[in-house]
Amino acid sequence: MKTAYDIIIRPVITEKSMEAVGDKKYVFEVAKDANKVEIRKAIEQIFGVKVASVNTINVPGKTTRGRTGKPGRTAGWKKAVVRLTETSKTIEIFEGMV
Repeated sequence: MKTAYDIIIRPVITEKSMEAVGDKKYVFEVAKDANKVEIRKAIEQIFGVKVASVNTINVPGKTTRGRTGKPGRTAGWKKAVVRLTETSKTIEIFEGMV
């Protein structure tokens, strides 16, 4: 059985994701095999907020070249955009970054 901390790997801190914080949308890197229901329960358990919706995106790995010129790939990952309800409190880790 996975814990909530196995499902939510880390927050994604980019300019685009920080602009969405005003609309109560937060972006997280999640486990590749996690579904929307598991992500919703994990966010509610860890941060004590109410989740309105969860959108997930599979981000593919990028092609790279090493020192010898041989092609390779970076690892792909899964991203979740979580929108909170209007009455819910905000997530504290994003407070000072906006």
